Amino acid sequence: MGKATGFLEYQRELPADRDPLERILDWEEFHRHVSEEQLRTQGARCMDCGIPFCQSGVMMAGMVSGCPVNNLIPEWNDLVYRGHWREALDRLHKTNNFPEFTGRVCPAPCEGACTVGLHGDPVTIKAIERAIVDRGFEEGWITPRPPARRTGKRVAVVGSGPAGLACAAQLNRAGHDVTVFERADRVGGLLMYGIPNMKLDKRIVQRRIDLMAAEGVEFVTRTEIGRDIPADELLRRYDAVVLCGGATKPRDLPIEGRHLAGIYFAMDFLRANTQSLLDHGRAADGPLSARGKDVVIIGGGDTGTDCVGTALRQGCRSVTQIEILERGPATRSADNPWPQFPRVYKLDYGQEEARALFGADPRRYALSTKRFVGDGDGHVRELHTVEVRWERGPDGRMVPVEIPGTERVWPAQLVLLAMGFLGPEDTMLEQLGVERDERSNVKAEFGRFATNVPGVFAAGDMRRGQSLVVWAIREGRGAARECDRYLMGSTNLP
Repeated sequence: MGKATGFLEYQRELPADRDPLERILDWEEFHRHVSEEQLRTQGARCMDCGIPFCQSGVMMAGMVSGCPVNNLIPEWNDLVYRGHWREALDRLHKTNNFPEFTGRVCPAPCEGACTVGLHGDPVTIKAIERAIVDRGFEEGWITPRPPARRTGKRVAVVGSGPAGLACAAQLNRAGHDVTVFERADRVGGLLMYGIPNMKLDKRIVQRRIDLMAAEGVEFVTRTEIGRDIPADELLRRYDAVVLCGGATKPRDLPIEGRHLAGIYFAMDFLRANTQSLLDHGRAADGPLSARGKDVVIIGGGDTGTDCVGTALRQGCRSVTQIEILERGPATRSADNPWPQFPRVYKLDYGQEEARALFGADPRRYALSTKRFVGDGDGHVRELHTVEVRWERGPDGRMVPVEIPGTERVWPAQLVLLAMGFLGPEDTMLEQLGVERDERSNVKAEFGRFATNVPGVFAAGDMRRGQSLVVWAIREGRGAARECDRYLMGSTNLP
């Protein structure tokens, strides 16, 4: 490395975000730009560790350790330290089609596996990644690069989320004619409608889509395979099909009062708001607006955090986020050693904003929701919870046990269910006759991505279940490689 002792000389410095009370007044990204000097200093902290665990992308204790797309992190950290930005961009694009997305929304398992983090603070890998690709666009280094020749093979990609886009980009690079089908009115899937604008500006998503279109990828919107076009028709019209439709069945909460108005799935809430911003330039109104309401979000993941940030910007009266799990420790516990992904307490952007506005973290831990209660007119008025403690059951698994006397009532005129997803929708898969696994996902071996139907492949959440954007990109790239091999007999795709 260029600065062999950098990790000893420099401290970790994260980029400063916009002030929480300022940024909740608009829908612009909350990240600030970082000076080149600071970025080069942070790049110098990447040590010559011998084994770069940061780029390993392996599963440990049920979670990923290191980067799932195997980013060449030490290489581009060193190039940034030396000021070789264009070369750093080239190294970044070798493994990641969309670093402008992962550099904003990825939880950075790479940093959890950073060797410097074994005894100190890890390198600011995510911030450096974002800075490299942003500079690439600013300098005009990222331009359309259509393939030099076409193979004459036609491929249909179903779904335009991160897996579908990565797959389409790679197959197009190999020279195939690629058509991406999207049932929404805009391309991008989760990137467009599932992640709010302040976290991932939609102009950034559209910029990459426009680039891919200029390279020859065809996008067809407002078209649902299995409804608007019979799924088996794709098999007649195309040489291969790649299914990247995501895991879009939301997990419900079938308790007393679930039928009441004012209870929605989180993704419906987020989508409605982004749709309104894109169509009209303003936040959503009507039933799915949080303005003036006590909002309760059930679920503690990234989607729940996005609901917190969105509700605040819509002008909610209060916001509470309920988690059934206990609050994580401040530092790694003994059963969560490095380089596992750190299961620790952290204050994400939405919770930071709620604390700044209301004076406290909106999350309430170890709570189970028992019932919803209406106002007499069929609309939710409140929800009832009870505290739980986690104990090991007869089968060895940890289970929640209710604590008598800890019942509590929460006012709520808007309840958002952010408890994850159960798997892909059925219509298209049933028409194609693809096999499903025990979790209802498309059955296709990781690394091969081929279904039981010849010429049909699957990738992303539709194959592996709900996961990270960075995993979707890796799966899309892998499926493209195997699809290319199927079409041509061999492949040069990475």
